[in-house]
Amino acid sequence: MAETNNVDVAAIMNMVAALSPEGSGVRKDVPAESGVSAELERAKAEYAAATSSAVRPVPSTPLGSAGSITADDVADAPAASRRVEPSAEELAARHKRIVAALAAELGQPAARVESVIALIDEGATIPFIARYRKEATGGMDDVALRALDDRLSYLRNLEQRKSDVIAVIDGQGKLTEELRESIEEAPTLQRVEDLYKPFRKKRATRASKARDAGLEPLANLILMQPAQGAEPLAAAAGYVNAEGGFATAEAALAGARDIVAELVAEDPENTADLREYTHKTAAIESEAVDADEKTPYEPYYEFSEAARSIPNHRILAINRGEREGKLRVRVRVDGEAAAERLQRRYPRRRGPFAGELNAAIADGYKRLMAPSLDRELRVDLTMRAQEDAIKVFAKNTEGLLQQRPVRGARVIALDPGYRAGCKVAVLDEYGKLLDHTILYPTPPRRDVAGTKRELLRLTRKHRVNTIVVGNGTASRETEEVVAAFIAESAPELRYTIVNEAGASVYSASKLASEECPDLDVTTRGAMSLGRRLQDPLAELVKIPPQSIGVGQYQHDLDQGELGRALGNVVENVVNRLGVDVNTASASLLGYVSGITPAVAKNIVAYREENGAFTDRRQLKKVPKLGPKAYLNAAGFMRITGGKNPLDATSVHPESYEVAGELLRRAGVAPSALAAGGVPGIGVKIGNLGAVAAELGCGVPTLRDIVAELEKPGRDPRDDAPEVVFSQAARSIEDLEVGMELKGTVRNVVDFGAFVDIGVHQDGLVHISKLASRFVKHPSEVVAVGDTVTVWVTGVDRARKKISLTMVEGRMDR
Repeated sequence: MAETNNVDVAAIMNMVAALSPEGSGVRKDVPAESGVSAELERAKAEYAAATSSAVRPVPSTPLGSAGSITADDVADAPAASRRVEPSAEELAARHKRIVAALAAELGQPAARVESVIALIDEGATIPFIARYRKEATGGMDDVALRALDDRLSYLRNLEQRKSDVIAVIDGQGKLTEELRESIEEAPTLQRVEDLYKPFRKKRATRASKARDAGLEPLANLILMQPAQGAEPLAAAAGYVNAEGGFATAEAALAGARDIVAELVAEDPENTADLREYTHKTAAIESEAVDADEKTPYEPYYEFSEAARSIPNHRILAINRGEREGKLRVRVRVDGEAAAERLQRRYPRRRGPFAGELNAAIADGYKRLMAPSLDRELRVDLTMRAQEDAIKVFAKNTEGLLQQRPVRGARVIALDPGYRAGCKVAVLDEYGKLLDHTILYPTPPRRDVAGTKRELLRLTRKHRVNTIVVGNGTASRETEEVVAAFIAESAPELRYTIVNEAGASVYSASKLASEECPDLDVTTRGAMSLGRRLQDPLAELVKIPPQSIGVGQYQHDLDQGELGRALGNVVENVVNRLGVDVNTASASLLGYVSGITPAVAKNIVAYREENGAFTDRRQLKKVPKLGPKAYLNAAGFMRITGGKNPLDATSVHPESYEVAGELLRRAGVAPSALAAGGVPGIGVKIGNLGAVAAELGCGVPTLRDIVAELEKPGRDPRDDAPEVVFSQAARSIEDLEVGMELKGTVRNVVDFGAFVDIGVHQDGLVHISKLASRFVKHPSEVVAVGDTVTVWVTGVDRARKKISLTMVEGRMDR
């Protein structure tokens, strides 16, 4: 018979939030549930860290976190058994085990893993290691290095946790050599916690009450299953203890069964086996709280799907529906089959106590194991879904940040609105504000003629060549006026639509007020839209990545983990592209390898006080930018037009002698770099292997130097296409099935891609219509920022939904 168990979503989200890198514990927006078991929270930390979500431990590790002694541990252990600093020999043994595990997991030589760990421990950043230490890494990219770093943190936590658990159990006088060996060989935190569970101090339970009343010998009879002897009730009569709360033989026998049930439930092998069974056979079911209410969760009003195959986006949708009080969600498991499976692990059930043992095992599963395993399954699914959603968000963010900048654009940026009007900011090609005003092209004033006159005046006065319109409220009406103005009065102008996501967050931020203290919030927002076109990366780094709006269910995800992942993406992109130290904002500089936000502000303050940097070595004079930060950052900070042409390249100062020798051998002066580089320098200098050996330089580093000398300071974003919208359609009313359009991919999610086709509402290309072949995930075909050709397959004007296909001729809806 299948059993269904309700699991409160608050408990699920509390446990997921507790696994965040910041150790934030319970989410502030979800009420706490007192019944959430501490051991489950610790066990679930294994899943998070095993999938690269662990972070490097800090010196003061909070109680209860993975890899630390918990509050219960401290209370339960004698002072002598509490954490002792490991010996040098123990640390060396741990390190050896960690290196071997990482080498096996990542398929890398142990010596290479050892080198990377040494670099990380010395304070080298991931971008620096990936770009300038390729000899040590074998060419591992930043993604692979971050995965190694995360696993390193996890394995170090695991080793520390093993040591803590062994110390606590030893302090109780219960540590056997077999148990010690099992703990030391445990491959995961989850396994360590399963082994520790029987020894963890816990609140009073039915079993502990029975033990205190002296019923343990009776429980041992149930477990030992003597072939002959007294019947259970007769044997139990000798253990009656009225003062202890067991006044009858029946009560004493029930108490003994409680002891057995707890022993069965806490056995680590039983837990591992039933956990696997639950994950393989359980189904997730949901139903409506109010079946008559219309909500976005109607597909889940009568829903059931196997836990092992349910897609991640459905998990997140169901969790949200449950949290909003629209769905009831439960885990369905065949409880009888699960209890029978557990009973088969105790084959000796033939004597008079056989029935008692069967009953105790069934009770141990139903009362003690099933609720915990069901909750654990929900947490596992949620964390799996969150991990996937964060990866999608990160990939989308990376695509957005790498969109092609529109160089030389003198911009009129329009932030549309109705009653408050349309905010206007005019920017020169460097993003400097030239003018600002408010226009009223939309209802209720609908001053179309006045808007066109003002646009013409601003265009002529400031030599504008581009108009940008935000895609938010009143965008369609504003765009119509802009298009008409261009057709009538300024055919040489071009216009485009930009995504407003996060602009309001920036415009109201402390950073915006510091950058533009004399401007109001609305003007700052319009400026941000224009600058997004001119240099998407430089502007978008000012906005919290979570607010950019290129993911799915971002507000339901663990915000600490999401922020960390997106921060890594921004850091990777910024350092991959490099920054101009004389023009970059503090926000952009703050993502440079080795540069903290405080040091970034110091860099800006230094150049404002002393003028533009003319030499990378001047960075050493910036307050708090020490030798280690300089080593990590220098190669990513460019100086155009400085004293040394190499300062404008990605060649690291530590390699300037090598670069200079290459230029000498090629017969080229360093000044040639400023004129566009030295094409064919690799051919001129000959065999790279021989040259590298002669110069004492690694071949990978030499190859990178040669590539940079050939095309110094090249911006890979220049290879991305410019977005061009068809003006055949400017509103959803203009769309017809079969219409061919050009558009820009704005978001990629598990079930498809949203494409901006210039009509205010993005259209959806379902995953089944992205290509003529099977597509496992949309990211295989498209990325944020891609320009694509699409065909309209459906238009729901009432619901403002547009269906598209990227496969010509596939019009099936």
